[in-house]
Amino acid sequence: MKKKILAVMTAILMMFSLSACTKNNAEAQESTSNISKDTIKVVTTIFPEYDWVKQVIGKEIDHYDLTMLLDNGVDLHSYQPTAQDIAKVSDCDLFIYVGGESDSWVDGALKDAANKNMKVINLLDVLSGSVKEEEVKEGMEAEKEEDEEEVEYDEHVWLSVRNAEVLVNAIEKNLSEIDPDNTDVYKQNSENYISDLQELDKDYQDVVDQSTCKTVLFGDRFPFRYMVDDYGLDYYAAFVGCSAESEASFETIKFLAEKVDALNLKTVLTIENSDQKIAKTIVENTKTKDQKILALDSMQSTTSQDVENGTTYLSVMKNNLEVLKEALK
Repeated sequence: MKKKILAVMTAILMMFSLSACTKNNAEAQESTSNISKDTIKVVTTIFPEYDWVKQVIGKEIDHYDLTMLLDNGVDLHSYQPTAQDIAKVSDCDLFIYVGGESDSWVDGALKDAANKNMKVINLLDVLSGSVKEEEVKEGMEAEKEEDEEEVEYDEHVWLSVRNAEVLVNAIEKNLSEIDPDNTDVYKQNSENYISDLQELDKDYQDVVDQSTCKTVLFGDRFPFRYMVDDYGLDYYAAFVGCSAESEASFETIKFLAEKVDALNLKTVLTIENSDQKIAKTIVENTKTKDQKILALDSMQSTTSQDVENGTTYLSVMKNNLEVLKEALK
């Protein structure tokens, strides 16, 4: 839905990256000279993948070189790889990426990869039949390029705890094949972590079951389709999850404000780092004008600094559960 222009830019970047890789080879060798030949190199695009790998590796992390490409808060939908990023992917043992339209650069990077034995996990491929097409719901701003014939899929699969269980199993399987000496360790770590995910899944279901309200409303993009579908919730939003739009029309604001009134909603939601402009305008156009504005974290701007400060996939999803609980009152 986005990016014919972006695709052209990606192609240009790939050409420059390939030529730059030769020039940067000495730098790459310098930066990796302290990495043992026995070191297993894993490259992930986004934070959830990175954290899942850490959970499966556990104490074996000492012989891993683990990279998160989007480590400075860059959104998946606007990320473009540098020559250094492509060099890291080219040489790794395991590469994990989402696999949607935002990752259109990946095919070229893998085609020219130096490590022909690299294992690759495409999240959308792993989830296969459970991946959802992007949905333009009633009242939502349609994007400008809506006439494109190509089917677009909702990339935000990581925001389902149930999907996370499937994806962690896929990571464990691949790591065990790369490092068979530690298969038992990876299997045990994976089982323990999936048990935690299942417990959190139950907590989400309990919160929804105990709530009289079954609808959430976003004055923002809506990347939480997989989450709400897991628990039978309905939703309304200003934009689809992958939208690049930032201005909502009068009609959209009016529709969403009227839905808040009709459903007697006490909360209007946004995603992390929102300026809340649309959400505030929706509230200002309701009858009571007293709704809370709360944020659910889509983990699209989690940084390496956040990771150092202790942020994990489970910690974010637990915080999201508390926000959801408040929104469903």
